[in-house]
Order: sequence, then C-alpha cells, then structure tokens
Amino acid sequence: HSVQMIDSTVARAHHCAAGERGGFRIRVLGAKRSAGDPSLEGSLIRLTFSTKIHLKTNGAGLPIAVEITGGEVSDYRGYGPLMEADGPLARVLLADRGYDSDAIRQDMQDRGGVAVIPARRNRKVRESVDTHIYALRNRIERCFNRLKNARRVATRYDKTAASFLGFVQITSIRMWFRDFVNTA
Repeated sequence: HSVQMIDSTVARAHHCAAGERGGFRIRVLGAKRSAGDPSLEGSLIRLTFSTKIHLKTNGAGLPIAVEITGGEVSDYRGYGPLMEADGPLARVLLADRGYDSDAIRQDMQDRGGVAVIPARRNRKVRESVDTHIYALRNRIERCFNRLKNARRVATRYDKTAASFLGFVQITSIRMWFRDFVNTA
C-alpha cells in the first residue's frame, strides 16, 4: 500500500517580509479564477503576517507535494491541490482532525484509498481509527520539524509567495538527498 500523509503548519513572516505597500500579498496557487467565482483560488489576497504550508509526504515522511496559502486558511483548502499534484496515488491517507470531512473521505474512497482521520469532537457518527497506522503520522510532524530547521522557512523573510514556495521546495529536495545518501 502507498501510505501518504497530509498536514499543514504556519510560518510566521518576519517583519522584513512586509515591505509591500498595504501589507504583502500572495497569489493562491491552484485553479484559475473563473468569471463570477467567489473563491480565492487564482486571485491575489491580502495576508496577515503568517503563511500556511500544506504538505503531503510519503510513508517515510519525505515531502512529495507542497502548497502555500494564507495563514488563516483552513486545512480543507489545501487538500485539493495536494491530492491533484503529480505523484503516486495514496492508498492510505493519514491526516489529523483538521481534515475530517465527509467530502475528503468520499474523495479518498473515489480514488480507491482509505482515509485514516480521527473524527472531530462534534461529529455525530464517529468512525474508528486504526491507532497503529495513525501512529505513523508523527513522520509528517518530524518532516515539518526538519523543514523549519531551515531558518528561512521557519521565519519567512521572503516578500513573495513564489520565492518562499521555491525555498520550501529546495529544503524538501535537500531532505530527499540526505535520505538517498544515507540509504545508498
């Protein structure tokens, strides 16, 4: 089975990153904005001083897809672009309570996989979670820890979303190199 994990973390922007007049702005990656579409995808939005990194990792905890959004954006918004990214299909998807929704569970079932997501406390019908499989989710938390060891990721200095995303991707590539060198 192809085990994958998704999660998100917030990177606070350093005060130097707020140099653009009127606050800094980010282009939300993903689908193009169609006429009359009220969603923020493909549009410019004004952000607070935080950016959310949405990450999909393989079973070993190595990044395979990255998306960035404004820091106040829900985890649901990062799910679609991460799952549409190139790469192997997830047969088992591990996520935290932030991703607990019927739509995400149905999407995983439509893709031929299983979502291992603990239920939110307010959910009326709770599904059981295999705790042994869910325990593997600590690998994505360790991945975020390794990403944030790069000070430029932990404290966002970049003024543009593209340069910040690029540095997150470079840091992810370094993690893959370290894993490859240490296993070869």
